[in-house]
Amino acid sequence: MTKPDLSGRRIFLVEDEALVAMMIESMIEELGGTVVATKSGVNEALDFVAASHSEIDVALLDLNLNGKRSYDVAQAASGHGIPVVFATGYADDDIVETWRGRPVLAKPFQLADLEGALARALSGPAA
Repeated sequence: MTKPDLSGRRIFLVEDEALVAMMIESMIEELGGTVVATKSGVNEALDFVAASHSEIDVALLDLNLNGKRSYDVAQAASGHGIPVVFATGYADDDIVETWRGRPVLAKPFQLADLEGALARALSGPAA
């Protein structure tokens, strides 16, 4: 099986924990991807998607952002044809049914898990 190539892929990261965000950014760079922006809240993430959607290949969204769900960001990204990956420390069934078809990373995750989820999102329909 051919290893997915994430070189040059532009990833938008939405994560509210600074240390976790730094770790994920480092993992993305190790995989050859580029983090185009990291935002920690729903409103700033929505603003970035609205202003810079053409610069994003895939969005990696923490499901729970300071007590708010990131579904509005997922909807905005999907509306621009951007595939979405959710990262969560919760059970899969905590994700509302509308979004359950998207790749989900269970926190904590390893480099291979991140690579697989991003590759699935990039190769599948952005429905």
